Amino acid sequence: MTDYRVIDTPEAFAAAVDRIADGDGPIAVDAERASGFRYSQRAYLIQLFRRGSGTFLFDPPALGEFDRLQELVHHDEWVLHAASQDLACLREVGLDPDRIFDTELAARLLGMQRVGLAAVVEELLGVTLAKEHSAADWSTRPLPQPWLTYAALDVELLVDVRDRLAEELVAAGKAELAAQEFDAVLHREPKPATNEPWRRLSGIHALRSPRNLAVARSLWLARDELAVERDVAPGRLVPDSSILTVAKAMPRSRRALADMKDFNGRASRSELDRWWKAVEAAIQTNDLPAARVPSDAPPPPRAWAARNPEADARLRLAKEAVAEIAEEYGMPVENLLTPDTLRRVAWHPPVERDAAAISAALAEHGARPWQLEATAQRIAEAFSEAAQSILDAEDSAS
Repeated sequence: MTDYRVIDTPEAFAAAVDRIADGDGPIAVDAERASGFRYSQRAYLIQLFRRGSGTFLFDPPALGEFDRLQELVHHDEWVLHAASQDLACLREVGLDPDRIFDTELAARLLGMQRVGLAAVVEELLGVTLAKEHSAADWSTRPLPQPWLTYAALDVELLVDVRDRLAEELVAAGKAELAAQEFDAVLHREPKPATNEPWRRLSGIHALRSPRNLAVARSLWLARDELAVERDVAPGRLVPDSSILTVAKAMPRSRRALADMKDFNGRASRSELDRWWKAVEAAIQTNDLPAARVPSDAPPPPRAWAARNPEADARLRLAKEAVAEIAEEYGMPVENLLTPDTLRRVAWHPPVERDAAAISAALAEHGARPWQLEATAQRIAEAFSEAAQSILDAEDSAS
């Protein structure tokens, strides 16, 4: 078994970059975070493999910057599995590719039933990868050798997987559309930060009173402040369920809060003064949050039939058309066209309902050229059929 070493000094980093320069071909890259353990989403280990160079395991906190590596390899193709999960933490340390090949996305576009890395490697290469360390705390130092072996295997077979998938994309006539999808992932704008991140609390929709919501908000903000201070995942301090329990119960004293058995978590008692201060402030504040947040998104589709029968008909017929096209392409519906895009265009269709207008509307929501070519005409036909069905129903009623 190979004994892997973590590159955590400037001298070792410089030597690794020299070896990477001697290799050739695509660069396989992966990153390990400490999600569920740490507050930040930073990379605690970055793995890289290149044919002719070997495997490299970098320690980002110890190294700090990766400028020389970025300068060397940014123009090469980087191979990642589920690239959208790793690009942000790679960019945080200055690693940003010009082009990528996403093996998970390629597997989806090819209609593979299982697209996790282990499943794809097994199907294409006949090699079984153990995934027992996937949820490990990668901020641990020193990292155990079995973890390093696991991390290395995540990239050592990735270029071989890439080559097999590339062959199958060409054979299926999907190489160009895959290139468009890879480019879309690479250049996708990050979602803007929400003004009220506390509303992401699991179960928040069960709270309807502004005062209860104020308690949930105050506790969430207090927990987030402590989580940042300690660099600990917020849920490890006090879980969401505990915050919701307190927000529903509205305890009126520190003692009442302390007596709540369902208010748990490793910091629920050690930081009791902090939590009671948050509850007390929320009970007294006049700055109450709105019970509902305005949204530009369409209403839930189950409400469309009553609120907008023609939009309901448009969505129903267009979904059928898109599902048929996805089956023809041999890929999941969501990879052909996202459900959110279809809903938005069905709810607010363009004035003109021809294929060109539908195509423009879809493009405004981020649909790629291949998706427009595949779906716009059929969606336009579905919209026309929906309008006619409403007219026919009105004629029958009169």
